Amino acid sequence: MKSFFAIVGLVLSVCACSQNAKLDFKNTDITGLQYATEFSLPDATGKVRHLSDFKGKVVVMFFGYTQCPDVCPTTMAELSTVMQQLGPQSDQVQVLFVSLDPERDTKQIMAQYPPAFDKRFLGLVGSVAETKKIASDFKIFYEKVPGKTPGSYSIDHSAGSYVFDKEGHVRLFVRFNQGPEPIVHDLKLLLN
Repeated sequence: MKSFFAIVGLVLSVCACSQNAKLDFKNTDITGLQYATEFSLPDATGKVRHLSDFKGKVVVMFFGYTQCPDVCPTTMAELSTVMQQLGPQSDQVQVLFVSLDPERDTKQIMAQYPPAFDKRFLGLVGSVAETKKIASDFKIFYEKVPGKTPGSYSIDHSAGSYVFDKEGHVRLFVRFNQGPEPIVHDLKLLLN
């Protein structure tokens, strides 16, 4: 009987070690980060979404705005290429585009902008107060930069993305404009 328990203990310790094995990520490993753990924001239909809604999928979360001239469309196009390169595995990935411009990014615009890059991409847009809260919770910098007219402002903002594993734990910070290959590499590690 002692040998049976010894074998069970050995099997459990090997399993635990393999689950905690450090993966060879190309992006910044932020496993165990004590923020970026949950959110509550409406999607374009008004349905309130939470990180837990996507359990079982790898989630890529990017903060931006639809009138962004460079960083946001570049990131969304890059993530679209990532989905193409993942092939069938892309169905296990959910990309979330979180608006930092709730004054201009209406639900109608958010229903069209993210899916224009990939029909599975989901836009989230809250109130001004909800936007401030999620940006603070996720340590996202953003600031309005006045334009020539009141409605023509731009927004300076953090340009990276967060990646969560299938259990909803934050794992990676993806830097802006590095190309799709490092992202594909890391998402495959999390999907397997």
